Amino acid sequence: MTNYLLSVVQPTGGVPDPDVLAKIMVDVGAVNEQMRQAGVWVFGGGLHLPDTATTLRPDGRGDVLVIDGPYVETKEYLGGFTIIDVPDLDAALDWGRRLQSAITLPIEVRPFRD
Repeated sequence: MTNYLLSVVQPTGGVPDPDVLAKIMVDVGAVNEQMRQAGVWVFGGGLHLPDTATTLRPDGRGDVLVIDGPYVETKEYLGGFTIIDVPDLDAALDWGRRLQSAITLPIEVRPFRD
């Protein structure tokens, strides 16, 4: 079995209307429950907006700079993630498709290194 990261690619610019978001949350909850029932769900969660981030960077002198906010400004950011443990890429893509249909945002599927 291999662990895969299913990353939610969130566009900047806000959150959907409450009614739309409520349906998405129900649908995502159903996919998460399916993953748990199938025994592939390892861990997952949503993230706060990028402006809540703190970035740590080397300062070139052996110390670390602490910077409020994201490292770079982008049009998209990591909005949440799910880690699954499945036999192969095809299985990961199947779960990624299900999650994408529920959340209605792009999902990046990436394996962890052994």
